[in-house]
Amino acid sequence: MLTFDHVSFRYPGNESGIDDLSFHIHKGEFVSLIGSNGAGKSTISRLANGLLSPTSGTVSIDGKSTGKLKTSEIARQVGFLFQNPDRQICQNTVREELAFGPKILKVPADEIEKRVNNALEEFSLNGDWFPFSCSRGQRQRIALASVLVCRPEMVILDEPTTGLDYKECTAIMDELTRLNREDGLTVLMVSHDMELVQQYAKRVLVLTDGKLIGDGETRTIMKDAALLAKAHVLPAQIPELALRLDADGKGQFVDAYTIDEMYQTILKLLQKGEAV
Repeated sequence: MLTFDHVSFRYPGNESGIDDLSFHIHKGEFVSLIGSNGAGKSTISRLANGLLSPTSGTVSIDGKSTGKLKTSEIARQVGFLFQNPDRQICQNTVREELAFGPKILKVPADEIEKRVNNALEEFSLNGDWFPFSCSRGQRQRIALASVLVCRPEMVILDEPTTGLDYKECTAIMDELTRLNREDGLTVLMVSHDMELVQQYAKRVLVLTDGKLIGDGETRTIMKDAALLAKAHVLPAQIPELALRLDADGKGQFVDAYTIDEMYQTILKLLQKGEAV
């Protein structure tokens, strides 16, 4: 679906960027990009949807170089959700906002109406609302819905839950998970929230100083304390607790990754009469 082949990028007059980056994201994967500020996460996101062009190397979508595709062609396949929804909302009503993208892509009017009505229901939105009178969480749902009604094959999420409460966050992520599972939507999520990454991503790319230093199953990455320390990020709470409890080298908590697994591990140890 998405391939970076020895990609480098430098901002004019700035040393920040990415260096000789290579990875491939298959169709239907749910992948998260993690790393500290300035690691290159947002740069990768913007290279992936054609907002930036690589200084060297090739970014490809379904085998086609983004350098040979029009931005409109890329937009048909790759949707992008900004961290701040106010940067992409531009219409006076929610219904008009949801219809805007499909109109640009020349989707037939009857199909647009169908998609918009479905999105309003799925995201619990009122088509007559003025978007900028809505709450932060509602605006984020509007922005995400406006991306998904275009039916992209892949969606890139730049800190999708910033400013949302737990309920709003869960509603958005559960919908994305459903689309990933049922419709094969490919998801690339940039996030500083390791709890979010642990719960939803299946694979993690770890960045630091514009270089890829880790790529693997989320469960494995979250237990690699040395790798995460190098990227200046902390693991999610349960994996971190498991690492601390296993500091004695016994490996009693090696399989504890979720709250339920931690509970079951402690229960088994207590039943055996072993110290925790």
